[in-house]
Amino acid sequence: NQPFPWRHAQRTSPFSVTSFSFSSPPLRKLPPTSLYITLFSVILSPSSSPSPLPTNLSPPPDLTTTMSREQELLAADIVDRGVVEGSQAFSVRVRRRLPDFLGSVNLKYVRLGYTYLLSHGVYFLAAPVLLAVFGVHVGRLTWQDFFPECHAVDALFIVGLLGLMLYIYFDLAPRSVYLVDFACFRPPNELKISKAEFIRLAKQSGNFTDASIEFQHRGLKNSGLGDSTYMPRSVFRPAPHKITLRDGREEAAMVMFGAVDDLLAATQIRPKDINILVVNCGVLNTTPSLASMVINHYKLKHNINSFNLGGMGCAAGIVAVDLARDLLTAYPCSHALVVSMEAVSYTWYSGNRTDMLLPNCFFRMGAAAMLLSSCRIDRWRSKYELKQLVRTHKGMDERSFKSIRVREDAEGKKGISFRKKETKPYIPDYKLAFEHVCILATSKKVLDELQSHLELTEEYMEASRKTLERFGNTSSSSVWYELAYLEANSRVKRGDRIWQIAFGSGFKCNSVVWKALRNVRKPRVSPWVEEPN
Repeated sequence: NQPFPWRHAQRTSPFSVTSFSFSSPPLRKLPPTSLYITLFSVILSPSSSPSPLPTNLSPPPDLTTTMSREQELLAADIVDRGVVEGSQAFSVRVRRRLPDFLGSVNLKYVRLGYTYLLSHGVYFLAAPVLLAVFGVHVGRLTWQDFFPECHAVDALFIVGLLGLMLYIYFDLAPRSVYLVDFACFRPPNELKISKAEFIRLAKQSGNFTDASIEFQHRGLKNSGLGDSTYMPRSVFRPAPHKITLRDGREEAAMVMFGAVDDLLAATQIRPKDINILVVNCGVLNTTPSLASMVINHYKLKHNINSFNLGGMGCAAGIVAVDLARDLLTAYPCSHALVVSMEAVSYTWYSGNRTDMLLPNCFFRMGAAAMLLSSCRIDRWRSKYELKQLVRTHKGMDERSFKSIRVREDAEGKKGISFRKKETKPYIPDYKLAFEHVCILATSKKVLDELQSHLELTEEYMEASRKTLERFGNTSSSSVWYELAYLEANSRVKRGDRIWQIAFGSGFKCNSVVWKALRNVRKPRVSPWVEEPN
């Protein structure tokens, strides 16, 4: 804090000093900290030309913050030059400090780079060697060397180089997602129910008024359902019985495990080779989840990426495929198991509100399981390749948002409510041609409306109408029963494009396009192939 007679200052820029000297009394010892602060206050004084240096060693107050920041970027060395002309002399050198790499680099990215280097180490190790050898050989090769009389070593080298280039190309190129196979569950015959039996059991339950019975009778008559759909008998138990969580879990276990068992038998894949699991169910959500039930039943590996989608309605099946596709892209050469289902016992409504009785007339038991793969080696045995997937959500519109929802009536009975006013589904504007169309088999009226909007022929609508008649509305798995119908009738040929479109609460409209990789033969196990008595 005492003035010193400054001798000399030399600046190379307005904000840097390369050399610095001053004199002080011989016995006076300067604290290094004071020197650094003083020097930086001089260094940071912007000027285009040299100016007289201050004699006060205290930095100006407005430069304190800037000084602390610049001290992290600059370093100063003080050299004692001894006594010169009777005064103590110092020499100060200011230089830019080396960056703090440890503090400025995020170690997460270092780890990712290290992992990438290890996973692609064969490229980094083999490429320089092969390039060096290739450079030596190219200088010696002539046109004749590419003919049969060329040396075996050169020919082998060229073949190996081409093989490596192809390997690198296929490994780094974007991967396709393949549908190896799928399976749809057909419940046992004792769960079959006709429209007449449905009305009879509904009357015996004592839960419905005569007006509600008549409403359901008319609904069944115009629904497009046949007399061979499937329903759990627990929903027809007389009052005061209520559907329990146990009823829902038992139904879910039956349909899920039945579909997955058929899929594993058809693909011969081991459960431990499944890396990703996605299960979707609209209404039934338990703890542990349905995905956990699958993991526990099949003893899947502990590091599996599992997801459980709920509350997304009949369009959730394509949402599950979309999620599986993203995960397969993130984890190359992996297998994903997708399970789509609905628990009819949890969609059942035992009250008398007409807007909540419609689901009783349409929803039936069913589930589908799909095996997806991002392994190129699985292309030869896969049935389809995923070409396009589009998802649309109209939830920002209040009318669409409330069109389909789970609610309770005045008596506290839960069910699915459909808005009385007609809600037209959002239809995507498509221009491509498809050989086959699988539209969610909701009801006859909805299929008629969609056929009119899309201007589809009866041939395109056949799979949807047949599925609705034979199995009813199986929710998100419906589009897979329709594709199974096409396969059972040998309709799918190599190169055919299949468009699956589903819609549900929210309001959502999702679609996916598959391309057949081969002529699909009639499967041995199919919900459409009746077992011999």
